[in-house]
Amino acid sequence: MSAIDIVIPVYNAAPLLARCLTALDRWTDAGEARVWVIDDASPDPAIQPLLQDWRARSPLAPTVLRNAQNLGFVGSVNRGMRESRADVLLLNADTEVTPGWLPRMRAPLADPRVATVTPFSNNAEICSWPEFCRAHPVPSDSEVIAAAFAGEPPEWIDLPTAVGFCMLIRRATLDAIGDFDQATFGRGYGEENDFCLRAAGHGWRNVIATDAYVVHAGGGSFAPLGLKPGGDNLQRLLARYPGYNAQVAAFIAADPLAPIRARVAARYALLRGTA
Repeated sequence: MSAIDIVIPVYNAAPLLARCLTALDRWTDAGEARVWVIDDASPDPAIQPLLQDWRARSPLAPTVLRNAQNLGFVGSVNRGMRESRADVLLLNADTEVTPGWLPRMRAPLADPRVATVTPFSNNAEICSWPEFCRAHPVPSDSEVIAAAFAGEPPEWIDLPTAVGFCMLIRRATLDAIGDFDQATFGRGYGEENDFCLRAAGHGWRNVIATDAYVVHAGGGSFAPLGLKPGGDNLQRLLARYPGYNAQVAAFIAADPLAPIRARVAARYALLRGTA
């Protein structure tokens, strides 16, 4: 399978970024991915030295770009996706990947109808574990949790939308429907939901890789810009897709991920010796 392009938009939050890059180096094979980091004109003076040092020593041979002016989350992501001609994995700078994460994320692309893939996480809304739709703290034993998920038979369950903290996007979908809608969603929030709904409207699937797990701190990626969910962007999303809230509510009510969460919790307890 050809290499994919991992795109990491960055704005400040140097401590979280350092953890993200360390985990990426540790758990990503150089032959399976190219890495693009887009620094969105971060004013934090620690960011550029951190990125330059990492670029010099990383086995992933990453490309580091810096926006001449601040473009916001959507503009930075779109720049990264335009640099690529491969499948793209959008990875927030406040994440930490885990052992085996990338092959498990890529496996659902074996179905040519899959447009996007999301992993489980401690903090990923409908893809959260151990509790559904709840943000949990960053775990201290993420490798053990990842091992518990790795024991899960691969299953690609449809989602109403991907969760953008860690989102694999098929290149053919980008070519067919375009990138994130910056004109509508501005600096961020709602753009990945819109993308997924556009993809679904063209017959593509948005799925969760049920055996993949990626840590997400939350609130660290572009938070200094004051970006937050809801507000005008939510209204724009609902104006475009009036049935979106009902679709998400139906997914939450059905909770098709419940058996998986329960099995992983039992496996995790065994691994921890607490069963």
